[in-house]
Amino acid sequence: MIELKQISKTYNDGKPTEYTALKEVNLSLEARTAAVFVGPSGSGKTTLLSIIGCMSRPTSGRIWLDGKEVTSLPERFAAETRRSTFGFVFQNYHLIKGLSVLENTMIPAHPTGKTHRSVKDRAMALLSKMNLETRAGQKVEHLSGGEQQRTAFARALINDPYVIIADEPTAHLDSELSKTLLEIISGLKEEGKTFLIASHDPLVYQSSVVDTVITMRDGKIV
Repeated sequence: MIELKQISKTYNDGKPTEYTALKEVNLSLEARTAAVFVGPSGSGKTTLLSIIGCMSRPTSGRIWLDGKEVTSLPERFAAETRRSTFGFVFQNYHLIKGLSVLENTMIPAHPTGKTHRSVKDRAMALLSKMNLETRAGQKVEHLSGGEQQRTAFARALINDPYVIIADEPTAHLDSELSKTLLEIISGLKEEGKTFLIASHDPLVYQSSVVDTVITMRDGKIV
């Protein structure tokens, strides 16, 4: 489903601060599986996931999604691919303080042109799936860490993407909350979602829900 060929990423090209984060990465990822990227900080995990998710572009190389080459798409089409194909769960959640759980969940759907009622109904259904329906009107800054994480997952799912990209999803969770999150991931995978996860957490990369563990170091897959 996702094919990477010779992906490299260099920052500050030609300058004294030039830094190569990825070095000719080749990778194939199957649909409806969970892949975890492991490796030390600075190994290139987050950079690679941001490129796969069309959030940034490689310096060289090509990426195909379901046989469609996406690395050379104009930004308008890249943004549409990003919105319709991928859902993102960031390490620090990036929820907007002052807005409710429901409002945060609905935000990524606003550019799609769907009616407010349909988006709200889907958001409430997702919050119910995450056991957050009673917190829908609560400001996100008043949630626990586990509740914020589940809100972030609901937000990532609002446009019904088929690939979820999660960067260190258990970084701020204790063991019990991490296990709960893995149960959520397992259920979503059974529904047909694909997961690409960067993690240092053995609870994640040793989990039975994970199909593939990809080790990175110095911008390469080892």
